[in-house]
Amino acid sequence: MIRYSATETITVGQFRDVLVRSTLGERRPLDREDTLDAMLTNASLLATAWDGELLVGIARSVTDFAYCCYISDLAVDEAYQRQGIGRQLIEATAQRLGPHCKIILLAAPKADTYYGGVGFQRHPRAWVRDKS
Repeated sequence: MIRYSATETITVGQFRDVLVRSTLGERRPLDREDTLDAMLTNASLLATAWDGELLVGIARSVTDFAYCCYISDLAVDEAYQRQGIGRQLIEATAQRLGPHCKIILLAAPKADTYYGGVGFQRHPRAWVRDKS
């Protein structure tokens, strides 16, 4: 049975591992432990999913809790996908936000069709500027 938590501390190793097992690691700095640590330390909100002691999903967000929340990582281990874990992590995030706070995210290419099915609307005017 999957256990969800909003308070459990996770290690950089656990974070890296679930990113790899979800394929999100293809677009994350897995070789930079200091960056992964900062991603966890400076997140405003974490929601996690566990199968026993194994981290199988995470929603990592940056938010002001009132107006907007950016889910910067929504990762579910591929072996656990299609069980509602991602949807549950989104809901766990939403429950901790103010009543008018919108959730924003950029879909990974492999997950692009997923978000319409869990209540998100496509927005044509998102822009990203990478730091070279």
